Amino acid sequence: MLIKATNYSDLDPEKLMAVYAESNYENTDYFFPDEADKEAAVRKVEAGFLDFLQNEFFVQAEAAYWILEKNGVWVSALRTCQIQEGLYYLEALETRPDQRRQGTASSLLAGVTEALKKDGPFRLCDCVGKKNTASLKTHEKCGFQIVSEAGFDHLRQEADDHDFGLEYRSSGV
Repeated sequence: MLIKATNYSDLDPEKLMAVYAESNYENTDYFFPDEADKEAAVRKVEAGFLDFLQNEFFVQAEAAYWILEKNGVWVSALRTCQIQEGLYYLEALETRPDQRRQGTASSLLAGVTEALKKDGPFRLCDCVGKKNTASLKTHEKCGFQIVSEAGFDHLRQEADDHDFGLEYRSSGV
C-alpha cells in the first residue's frame, strides 16, 4: 500500500526510522564523529532527522513523504517537494535491507510517479551517487534518465560532482 504523508503528524517515527536504520547508523560517523557510544549517536541522528522533517521539510511547497507499506511494515520511503509549478525534487529514497532486490524501490517510485500524474504533467528530479549502481538501475527502470554529470540538490541549492542528476518526465512535459 502506498502512503502519502503531507505533514509530520502523518508519520510514524518508529516505522520511518526502521526504514532508514542502516543509513542512520552510517551517518553517525559524519554527524557525530566524536560520539564513542554508537547507539547514542544513532539516537542523535534520528532525532536530527525527525527535527528536520518537522521543522524544515514539511514547510516546503507540496512536501510529501511517500511510504510503501507491506503487511503493516514500512519497507521503502522517499520524500518529494515542489520546486516550481510542475517541477518536483525527490530525495532520500531508501529501502529496508531485508526488502531489497525484490522490486520494492521500483514499486515505490512507480506509485509516486503515477500519483503525481493525476495532477497533470510534471518533471521529477533526483540526485543519485555515481557509485550507487543499484539505485541508478532502479531509477532508470522506472523511467528516469541521467540529465547531468553533477547532481543538483534543489533544497540546499548545491551541485555535487559525486552524484548524477536524474529526471523523470511525465507525458506532456
